[in-house]
Amino acid sequence: MKQKIRGFLNGLLLLLPVLVILMDLALHKFLPDKEAGVPTHVYSVVLIALAVIYLAFILTPKLRNFTMQRVRYQAPILSVVFLLFGAWDIATLKYGLLPLPYFPAPEKTIYALIQDWSALSVSFVYSIRLEFLGYILGASAGLITGVLVGWSRRGNYWLNPVIKLFGPIPATVWIPFVLVLIPQPFVASVILVALAVWFPVAVLTSSGIANVSKSYYEVARTLGADEKYLVLKVAIPAAGPTIFLSLYAGIATSFAALIAAEMIGAKAGLGWYINWHKGWGEYYKVYAGLFVLGLLSTSVVYIVLKSKDRFLGWQKGLIRW
Repeated sequence: MKQKIRGFLNGLLLLLPVLVILMDLALHKFLPDKEAGVPTHVYSVVLIALAVIYLAFILTPKLRNFTMQRVRYQAPILSVVFLLFGAWDIATLKYGLLPLPYFPAPEKTIYALIQDWSALSVSFVYSIRLEFLGYILGASAGLITGVLVGWSRRGNYWLNPVIKLFGPIPATVWIPFVLVLIPQPFVASVILVALAVWFPVAVLTSSGIANVSKSYYEVARTLGADEKYLVLKVAIPAAGPTIFLSLYAGIATSFAALIAAEMIGAKAGLGWYINWHKGWGEYYKVYAGLFVLGLLSTSVVYIVLKSKDRFLGWQKGLIRW
């Protein structure tokens, strides 16, 4: 009896996201619209597509064998996400509880993603190019600075005051100076993103290097290791979790600088796209741009985390974040 009840509850938990989607569809269809929306039915189509995809993971044997446990784990949070979609629809399109044009209905936002997809794609490409160049430049400079400060007393003497003095200053403060010194907007934007990444990477890397156990160095020296070997093969790998944590922390600051730089100096990109349509009061396109920006930031986080799993495979199970 207990096993049947447990099996029923597990099945209900798996189907909970689909039940929430069906509830959202019913509310969207039967409640009258209070605000003028875009009569495309795209919101209903997207919800149905999400339900079909979710059911495919449950019912397809090949997928079920590998993903059932993960799907069961994610089911409650997916249900909450779909509940929020329903609440968004009710608060905007159905009852008009949130003021226009600042809070458009989800159907209008999804329609903007489809209608303006070409402009969003171009903006995405521009932003990912700027983010990639700025992030790589800032992370490289931060790693070098952090290793010098954490390893060398002379490096700590000369560079640590620079980090303490200039590091806490937000990168956006430097926008007027960078634009004057570097008249090319794209290059100036890359420098701003790099500055935003440099500080957290440098600080956390130096802390990780400085806190490596001295016993590691003693063992390596006993085996004949020179200074170069100690830095590259002992200090940096041992500080690996902290270094990757610094790279993760640099993502948030880099995107803040990215959006600020594109809003002010760039002629393309997601920041420019969001700022342009905000000026015209097209907030449904602003939300569409924010959604694409979220995809971009999630992709960068995913790459950093996968890189961590690859390079720190030998520490798997010891460090979790």
